[in-house]
Amino acid sequence: MYYKSFLLIATVFVTLPFLSEDAFGHGLGGDMAPPVSFDDMKVTVFTKLDPADLTAGEVDSANISIRFFDTLTDKNLEQVTYRVEVWRSGDLLARNYFYDEDGTLNVEVRPKGDCYEAKPWKCTKYYGEVHGVAGGFFARGDSRPLIDGPIFEKGGLYNVKVSIEGATSPRSLVAKPLNFDTFVSVAQDQSFFIKTAAAEIPVNVKTYYDDVDNFSFNQSNNAISFDMSFDWTPKYIELVQMVHEEIRVPKSFEPYNPEKSFKGYVDGVEVDQRVLVMDPYSSETENIIHFLVTGTELQRINEILGTSHQSSKTMNFELIPQGKTEKNSFDMSFDNGYRAIISWDSKYGAGDKIPFEFSFFDNNGGLVKDVIYAFGLVDPQGRQFNLMTGDTPELFLGTKSLEGIATHLITIPDDGMYTLNLVLTGQGLSNYDEFFQASQMFEVGVSTSSSFTPTPSVQKSVNIPPWVKNNAKWWSNGQIDDNTFASGLEFMIKQGIISVPITASGAQNDNATIPPWVKNNAKWWSNGQIDDNTFASGIQFLVKQGIISI
Repeated sequence: MYYKSFLLIATVFVTLPFLSEDAFGHGLGGDMAPPVSFDDMKVTVFTKLDPADLTAGEVDSANISIRFFDTLTDKNLEQVTYRVEVWRSGDLLARNYFYDEDGTLNVEVRPKGDCYEAKPWKCTKYYGEVHGVAGGFFARGDSRPLIDGPIFEKGGLYNVKVSIEGATSPRSLVAKPLNFDTFVSVAQDQSFFIKTAAAEIPVNVKTYYDDVDNFSFNQSNNAISFDMSFDWTPKYIELVQMVHEEIRVPKSFEPYNPEKSFKGYVDGVEVDQRVLVMDPYSSETENIIHFLVTGTELQRINEILGTSHQSSKTMNFELIPQGKTEKNSFDMSFDNGYRAIISWDSKYGAGDKIPFEFSFFDNNGGLVKDVIYAFGLVDPQGRQFNLMTGDTPELFLGTKSLEGIATHLITIPDDGMYTLNLVLTGQGLSNYDEFFQASQMFEVGVSTSSSFTPTPSVQKSVNIPPWVKNNAKWWSNGQIDDNTFASGLEFMIKQGIISVPITASGAQNDNATIPPWVKNNAKWWSNGQIDDNTFASGIQFLVKQGIISI
C-alpha cells in the first residue's frame, strides 16, 4: 500500500534534477562537492570509483570518473579542461591536466606499489594522447587516459582535488579556476587474532579510512578494540560524512553471534545504536559488524569530550557484546522480486523509542547494497506518522542503506494495529524509473512484556472473489454503512466464499466502530492499489476486535 500523501511527496521529488546523482562521502566509492555559482548556474563535480567498493590488492585496474555539471538542470558542461590532483594522508600522489568533450572525464588507474621516493608523485606516470589545443590528456574514441602509480594500492581516504580551468571550448579559460574537493575511500583488509582460553580466533578488520593498530581483545567482556589515525579538528570534521569500519568474526565464535546486542564506543563515548550494523547474511563463514559513524555523530563526540579532544590525532573503536535478544519480525515482498525483513527487540513496547532493523534482499537472497528507500507508518485511526523520505531530497527520494541493513528509531505511541508502508526508490547511483511498494500490518499488543506481536502472515490461503471489491468500493464511498459491510464479510467468511487465515476471534463487540484505516484499505483494494493479502489483514483485525463474529 502506498498512501496518498506519501505518493504525492514522491511525485514532487521525482522531478528534481539531482535524482541521477548521489553524494556518497567519506568511507565510500563516490562524493559530490558543494555547488558553486558560475554564469547563472550552480555547478559542481561528482567523483566516483569503479568498482565502487574497491579493496586494495584485489584489482589491477580501476576507473575514476569526474563529472562537471549544472545542478539546476542536471546537464554536463562540455569541452572541459580539468586539473586533477590525488592525495592520501597529506602526500601528493598525482597531478596533471585532462580534457574531455562531454563533461564526464574517465581516467584509468593502475595501482603500483614499491615506490620508495620521499615524494610519491615522482613514481607516477601518465599515458594517453595530449589534446593539441587544451593541452591535457584526453580520450579519443573508447580510449582513456591512464595513470600508473602509487594510487589505490593501499587502503584509506583519498582526496581528489579538481580544478576546472576551462569550459565550453578547448580555447576558453574560466576567469578564475573553480576548485572542488571530493573524497573517495579504498578498503583494506587487516588480519588479527584474539586469544581465548580454548583457541585463537581469526578476526579481520576491513578499514575504509586508514590503517588500524593496537588491536586488542578483552576476555573479561569479549570486547574488541583498535585505533586509527584521525583528525578531530572541527574544520576537518565538517568535511566528513562517514567513517566506515568492518569487524569480521567467525560465525562459530558465540559471543559475536547475530542474536547478541552490542554497544559501540568511539573514544570512550557510546555511539548511537544506528551506528552499529550486524550483517549475518553476506558471508557464509563470518558475521560482520559495521561501524558507520556519521559526521553528525563525530561532531557530537567532539562536543561531549570538549575542546581538548579537537587536537587528538587518533580514533579509538570499541565493540562490546551484550546479552541475547529475542526479536519479532515480519517479511515484506516487492514486485521486482526483492524482499525486506523488519525486526526489533521484543523487550520494547508502546511508548518506547524502538530500534527497527530494516534488511533488504534481492531475488537471489543476497543483501541489496546501496538500496534507497522511503517509508511511513499509519496508526489505527488512519493517520500517517514517521514519514521517512530522506535528508537530501535534492539528491534522491528516500534514505540509503549502504550495506543493505539499517536501523531506524521509531516511537509507536499506543497499543493497536499499525501499517508500515515501504517503498524502494532506487539503488546505487540513481532512482528507479518505477518505484516498488509493499505494505504490512503489525499489532502493538497488550501483554506482560508490552512487546510487539506482528500480524500472522496471510500470504497463503487467501481467496477473495473479485466481485467482493464492488462491496468494498460501495462501502468506502459511503453507499453502504459499516454494519452492512461487516455483516456481509461475516456471512461470506462463514459460507466459505472468502477464505482468509483467521486468528482467534475477540468477544462480540456491538459498540465497536471500524477504524478509518480499514475503510482506506477497502478503497485502495477496490482500486487495485493494494493486494488481497493486505486487505485480508484488515479482515483479521475486524475479527480480533469482535466487529466480525465467526
